[in-house]
Amino acid sequence: MKLYSDAALAQILDQEIFHQISRVADQMDVECYVVGGYVRDIFLERPSNDIDVVVVGSGIAVAEQLKHQLGKKAHLSVFRNFGTAQVKFRQKGREYEIEFVGARRESYSHDSRKPIVEDGTLEDDQNRRDFTINAMAICLNSQRFGELVDPFNGIADLEDGIIATPLDPEITFSDDPLRMMRCIRFATQLNFQIEDATYEALQRMADRIKIVSGERIEVELNKIMMAPHPSIGFELLQRSGLLQIILPEFAALDIIEKRDGRAHKNNFYHSLEVLENVVKANSQQSTANTLWLRWAALLHDIGKTKSKRWESAVGWTFHNHNLIGAKMIPQIFRRLKLPMGVEMKYVQKLVDLHMRPQVIADSEVTDSAVRRLINDAGDDIDDLMTLCEADITSKNEIKKKLFLENFRIVREKLVDLKEKDYKRLLQPVIDGNEIMQIFHLQPSREVGILKQYLKDAVLDNKVKNEREPLMHLLMQKAREMGLSS
Repeated sequence: MKLYSDAALAQILDQEIFHQISRVADQMDVECYVVGGYVRDIFLERPSNDIDVVVVGSGIAVAEQLKHQLGKKAHLSVFRNFGTAQVKFRQKGREYEIEFVGARRESYSHDSRKPIVEDGTLEDDQNRRDFTINAMAICLNSQRFGELVDPFNGIADLEDGIIATPLDPEITFSDDPLRMMRCIRFATQLNFQIEDATYEALQRMADRIKIVSGERIEVELNKIMMAPHPSIGFELLQRSGLLQIILPEFAALDIIEKRDGRAHKNNFYHSLEVLENVVKANSQQSTANTLWLRWAALLHDIGKTKSKRWESAVGWTFHNHNLIGAKMIPQIFRRLKLPMGVEMKYVQKLVDLHMRPQVIADSEVTDSAVRRLINDAGDDIDDLMTLCEADITSKNEIKKKLFLENFRIVREKLVDLKEKDYKRLLQPVIDGNEIMQIFHLQPSREVGILKQYLKDAVLDNKVKNEREPLMHLLMQKAREMGLSS
């Protein structure tokens, strides 16, 4: 029985580029196959422009000949050290990026991910693939054009939603431990189950992830983070033992402690719920910070392990966990090879401020509190509000409704401030340079005190942000400090 559809296979047959590759392969008398993720995505009906072609022979030679036939519209890049070549071109309004490589046999040493590579057969090449669903190949030679070569029954695993390795999973993961991350990533992206033997091997081999570079792990983590339901991946990472190695600070949140009959919630699963809430909210209004807002959601309570205390009068407390968590962010980003620039500072800011809107919403929502919040959050205020609303996971519906209603009021005040040009309203018209000129000061503590005094007055709406009332306040404060103009 044929397990795949004619409609899916027609995606290969109907594209001129595959017939052009077929003609080149026949002219050169070499076997040629489309392999890997592109074949998988055909049957999953997922869009993909990255095409991998395996040649039983020289992949570079086939790529060079294809470039010759396509002419100037194609761009060829050759990587002789790796035995690969890439052809990029546009055809019928579609961009193509095709990687050519010779069929290979690989062997590994225990302390390295870098394999010893030799020329091989198609069978050798399929044996070295990570998962059965990525080991399928479609022949491009004219006599067998469109024939599926599927020695590990990957098409059945696609239909059943299974992630499994072609060969012994323990050997597969030991040879290249990054495959453990890829296993979880595919399970997350495709919402597939990991086959039992594969999962058990993943648990046994988790410690091997230590030889993988942070840069490679970062790529897989970000792909998990951008999946439709990233919490699936982080739960799998935790259950497999990988998370304790990669991100131990987050793994440590997976605990519930009881004392005198009182327990705190599991902050690991709470954080995953917040992450899913952010994904749901963000899907309706995607922003440039989508990935980093998700990271902020995952890490928003990262400081709770260090801040946790038992107080007999109130139970478990996590005082200042936001400040402690914000201080942990640079170390985590540096270790995971995540960017240390504006992205890290954005996540750090949101972790630091994520309690502020909740504190505001816990009592009467005052203009002063909202003005201070928007001053500290700046252009990231909308993302901060999204995170804070996602953080309301209480099962007490009355309490949850109250918080969300107060958040709605906060948002209304934010809209009102924005309409009035909040940046201009919140920055005093008298700045530090003018203060130094008036009182003949160099940059100093006194200048900082005067600047903050004016800013507090504006934020608390004690005076209008206009020159005359601010100058009056400035002179008054300066006299108290013994300064003269």
